Amino acid sequence: MSPFLFCTVLVAGLLHASWNAIVKRGSDTLFTTILVTGSAALIAALCLPFVAAPDPRSWRWLAMSTVLQAGYYLLVARTYRLTDMSAAYPLMRGCAPIIVAVLGGVLLGERLPEGAWAGIGLICVGILCMAHGIVRRQMWLPLINAGVIATYTLVDAWGARQSGSAVGYTLWLFLLSGLPLPIWALCTRVPQLSAYARANWGYGVVGGVGTLTSYGVVLWAMTQAPVAMISALRETSILFGVLISALVLRERVTRRRWMAAGLIVAGAVLLRLCA
Repeated sequence: MSPFLFCTVLVAGLLHASWNAIVKRGSDTLFTTILVTGSAALIAALCLPFVAAPDPRSWRWLAMSTVLQAGYYLLVARTYRLTDMSAAYPLMRGCAPIIVAVLGGVLLGERLPEGAWAGIGLICVGILCMAHGIVRRQMWLPLINAGVIATYTLVDAWGARQSGSAVGYTLWLFLLSGLPLPIWALCTRVPQLSAYARANWGYGVVGGVGTLTSYGVVLWAMTQAPVAMISALRETSILFGVLISALVLRERVTRRRWMAAGLIVAGAVLLRLCA
């Protein structure tokens, strides 16, 4: 993995943690998610005329991912309504890389060196250690979302590789997956959404740019390197999520979680050295 690719995926992780923090910080997590997804869809629609269209072979994967991504957004909003970001975010993101690594080898035929597996393992252990102490009854939503994340990661890795245009695939994905929630809100909660949007539209725009750029970079990276490595490296976003939770959201971050962050750093360094 080249230094440029490595650093680019790290930046994508920072952007991902940032838009999740925007959703968590909003006074209404569902409406904030709607503003973020709606802004991303609008930006995608404006950019689509200037990029190549994805190959028709990728359309079925695009359709599958659209449904999965819409469900993911709903689960994110619900999860952050019930649980601190510093607890839920590591659990949501932490289980996905191992699932992706195992299934990526089976479904995509990817083979990783032993050092890369060790790096992925360290990242996953560190992430899961961060989730220690989360109330058991609050675990089911993050765990379900981890399964959704792993599934759409594999679907999009395959779709982006067949599309011939990772950028075009990404823009169509965010346009299609970003429409269901805003359309539902416009049909059922227009007064509430209008009032909330007037006061918080800036969060939606910043979050929309963050989620679109973050995932676009990751999909492009998955066309350049094994999906398991990119998926694990992207989840170093947990480090940024913990920092944002502590410094911006003022959540209490335990010593155990800081130590777990060290494992994530070690895993990322090992991935860089061995991949």
